[in-house]
Amino acid sequence: MNATKFFSLRWVTACMLVFFTMFTAASPALASGGGSEEEFSAKDLIFHHILDTHEWHFFDGPYGTLYLPVIVYSQEGGLEVFSSSNFYNDHHEVVPYQGYIYDHGHITHEQYGHVYDFSITKNVAAMFISFALLLFVFLSSARSYKKRGNSPPKGIAAFFEPLILFIRDDIVIPNIGKKDADKFMPYHLTLFFFIWFNNLLGLLPGAANVTGNIAVTVTLAIITLIITHVYAKKPYWSHIFNPPVPMALKPMMIPIEVVGIFTKPFSLTVRLFANITAGHIMILVLLSFAFIFKSVAVGALSAVVATAMNFLELLVAFIQAYVFTLLSSIFIGQAMEEAHH
Repeated sequence: MNATKFFSLRWVTACMLVFFTMFTAASPALASGGGSEEEFSAKDLIFHHILDTHEWHFFDGPYGTLYLPVIVYSQEGGLEVFSSSNFYNDHHEVVPYQGYIYDHGHITHEQYGHVYDFSITKNVAAMFISFALLLFVFLSSARSYKKRGNSPPKGIAAFFEPLILFIRDDIVIPNIGKKDADKFMPYHLTLFFFIWFNNLLGLLPGAANVTGNIAVTVTLAIITLIITHVYAKKPYWSHIFNPPVPMALKPMMIPIEVVGIFTKPFSLTVRLFANITAGHIMILVLLSFAFIFKSVAVGALSAVVATAMNFLELLVAFIQAYVFTLLSSIFIGQAMEEAHH
């Protein structure tokens, strides 16, 4: 897929979004939930999208929700596996199931209290999809290179080769050094494309908000933290526990340096989580105007602005993947830096 085809596809998706929003805004039955008296709630729509759930809702109707497997464990009850559809009755009201209580994405037990939840939630299912896409893209590219040898790449490999070279030449080598670049390239490539793919997938209608989940971003930040300190060299530790300041200032500077170890992954966590979540909320708020005012004019205007925001989010999706990868390489490179003489 070349860049022209990629952006043409995004234009088609954007146009479909505009017409869909205008149509639903002009239909009071759809805007009010199929003719029911229940008022539209923008807050419920936004939280339903940005929060993780045990089911994946695409549209209203008997086949519009994918119920995911619930996997829970407690010392008293052991391991239990069942479908999340058991938490809903025929009117789609939340009900207990075999003592398990489902409340806004959290599962507890009437008798046992806290349980360990290992369920395949919407975000986990979305990550499986992104993993499958990553495997498809890079295994296909690897086969293409193996087959074509030194010939110019074509197809998927031709599209992703400039990005791979960009990560190597403009991120990893300048910050970590040419000597150790190959050692850390797999991690940085995985980091960049995992974040970028999930950022893009999260912009699709009904998609999961993977990189807007703080549990995901903090996990990525912790991995960077671990790699940074596993490969850290003596000058890095010396700068923390024996900072180059007068002796009288060392008792004050050492705690500051130690705190600095954890502020770096914290900044990585919050930056990605906040930017992606804020973008999703803004788009959903704009689209909600169509259902709140039930006006064709408002629906058309909100759809156009939301479409423009959607294109802006395409850029943000790339920038956030780039920034997270860049800062990770900087932190790792600083820890591996040799002493200056």
